[in-house]
Amino acid sequence: MKQFKNTIAIATLFFASITLSAQDDDQGGSNIQNLTPSKLIGKGQWDVKLFNNLYTQDDSTFESEKGIRQNFFTSTLEVFTGVSDTRRVNLGLIAEYRANGRDFLQDDGSFERRNTSGLTSIAPSIKFVPFENVGNFSILSSLSIPLVSNENDEDTGVFLDQKGFTWQNRFFYDYTFPGKKWQLFTELNTELNFGDKEESFANNSLNLVPGVFLSYFPSSKFTVLVLAQHNQRLDLGNNFTQNFTALGGGAKYQLTNELNVEVLYTNFVRGENTGLGQTFNIGLRAVL
Repeated sequence: MKQFKNTIAIATLFFASITLSAQDDDQGGSNIQNLTPSKLIGKGQWDVKLFNNLYTQDDSTFESEKGIRQNFFTSTLEVFTGVSDTRRVNLGLIAEYRANGRDFLQDDGSFERRNTSGLTSIAPSIKFVPFENVGNFSILSSLSIPLVSNENDEDTGVFLDQKGFTWQNRFFYDYTFPGKKWQLFTELNTELNFGDKEESFANNSLNLVPGVFLSYFPSSKFTVLVLAQHNQRLDLGNNFTQNFTALGGGAKYQLTNELNVEVLYTNFVRGENTGLGQTFNIGLRAVL
């Protein structure tokens, strides 16, 4: 847990130092208002995002996991560039680094903390606008390639990441209400997991993850939002199903013309065959 606290502390200091130099300029809106996940960047532009997610739990629908503290930290780097004059195609790469830890109950009733970490996957990706006249609807398609040899670290027994390929398709749509104070963003994420079913709990399953985000803009450079997401894992031959629902909220701020920061919190309010934890998220995005 110490490495998670250090990461958050360093990130907080970094964001605070940048905020001191940020200018307050509402002319023409900002990237957080105009360049939503539904929108694509132009040819020759770069979109770089570093997003850090800490999921922590000590409750679960699995009886054997109740009361056991588990932490799953994921740092995701996304790099995209525009390749079309019409802003209809972006190409990119997504990489994930994970650092996980959990407590193991010992015979004397005490707990032993064990950790594992590493670069776990890379995903070549394409983002495109399928309909020329609907610029606020886009699709992000990625093929995640596993870099782990085993799901559980052989030395510690701690789960690191699933060992299997994932074909992910995310459908984005947003709508800005008149006056540009309110914005609705919707997403449907589909994840087809495939590979040897003996190597991963997730292989030969399909995840359907709808989400709704409602944002309010006190100014074009600052927004607060609430969100609801549901994850439904369907069995395609691995004899395992799962579902959970998360509610949360957060905020985004445009630090400079190119750089913005976001913070999010979610709570798993219900689920089946899953942990019942919460997430703390912080990210930086630069559009160059």
